[in-house]
Amino acid sequence: MSASVSRPRVGVWLIGARGSVATTVVAGCAAVTAGLHPPTGMVTETPPFADCGLPPLSSLVFGGHDVVDCPLPKRAEALAAGGVLPPGLPAAVAAELAAADREIRPGGPVPGGAAAGDTRDAEDLITVFTSDIRDFVRRHGLQRAVVVNVASTEPAPAGEELPASSLYAAAALRAGCPYANFTPSTGLHHPALAAATAASGLPYAGRDGKTGQTLLRSVLGPMFAQRALTVRAWSGTNLLGGGDGAALADPAAAAAKNAGKERVLADTLGTVPEGEVHIDDVPALGDWKTAWDHIAFDGFLGTRMILQTIWQGCDSALAAPLVLDLARLLARAHEQGLAGPLAELAFYFKDPVGTAPSSLGEQYTALLDLAERLRGEGRPQPPGTEPFGASGAEAAGATEERSGGAGAGRRHAATAERPGAAGAQTPRAARAESSGERR
Repeated sequence: MSASVSRPRVGVWLIGARGSVATTVVAGCAAVTAGLHPPTGMVTETPPFADCGLPPLSSLVFGGHDVVDCPLPKRAEALAAGGVLPPGLPAAVAAELAAADREIRPGGPVPGGAAAGDTRDAEDLITVFTSDIRDFVRRHGLQRAVVVNVASTEPAPAGEELPASSLYAAAALRAGCPYANFTPSTGLHHPALAAATAASGLPYAGRDGKTGQTLLRSVLGPMFAQRALTVRAWSGTNLLGGGDGAALADPAAAAAKNAGKERVLADTLGTVPEGEVHIDDVPALGDWKTAWDHIAFDGFLGTRMILQTIWQGCDSALAAPLVLDLARLLARAHEQGLAGPLAELAFYFKDPVGTAPSSLGEQYTALLDLAERLRGEGRPQPPGTEPFGASGAEAAGATEERSGGAGAGRRHAATAERPGAAGAQTPRAARAESSGERR
């Protein structure tokens, strides 16, 4: 895709910015932009998305939050040693990795919470995170920024506490940024954020990126249904290492992950077959994973048959191009004035927001429909709601000085919509770790 040198720059703010996926995103974007590697795996770089007005890869500026402090260049070297990144790539894109690393800010709550000296509550953390994002946008003169959560999977929250993923999601709303949750973590799905999300006027998408086993299930499930073959049982096993393997060793986190896998089968088959998915942490595998499915089904005259699949892949290399796709699509959707859950992005997720089919083929058709919508000229921005840009950032800053507004010209997203405002009780910050070792 050709890029216009005059096109405004767009920020990509990554939660879990020093993890494997985020590092691969930054290194991969730099490599493709420099012509060192083709954009394999990027759907937005295929012909149906030409002339959709998507921000070119060369216009993307990276930053983010993380609770770990390993510099991105070092992280990239480790990924190259493990075969995730091509040999020599970390050195070739060292400047881009270093530039992104300078834009990473401390996340929270820090591991150990109050015992480690972090006594900040939910409101304190959201305020700091929001300020970090706004500062990033202003300093770089960005037209807008998209926040993408690629941090480690966290357990489902208990009670009213906001987990770390929801703190970052709340900050995205206040900063006026489109948001995508590439993890099964709660994010915007927390009840305390429902009003803010609905009132923000921002496009958002999620949850849980579909990169391997569930991708296959979203193809095979419809196949069995369309061929009128009765699936009796569908069992699976995931072997994975790295940060995601360690995080999913927690049964609560694994349960959150498996919910999306099971939902795909229920939606495409019209019933829930016997069987479960087991997730095993195998540290020696590093960033690589093996997913095995065993499918028992009945054919004509009750003949019993078996289909087995084995998927062996590198999760970061599978996820990174999808993250770049989502950042570009959400940025363009925001530019076009689209708001609310973008069900057309279900193609990328196990548990998509909005009303969307679970069949990959139907999801791809919906994605192509979105591409057509993005080719439109969009509705003009009302006065006072300009996106961040050379003039938009100044306008947003002036608005904040006058009223404490949310930036990005969306004053209503920083007052009553924030957790604890307008009758809502501010939940205490959950002491869940937001590790960057995602996927």
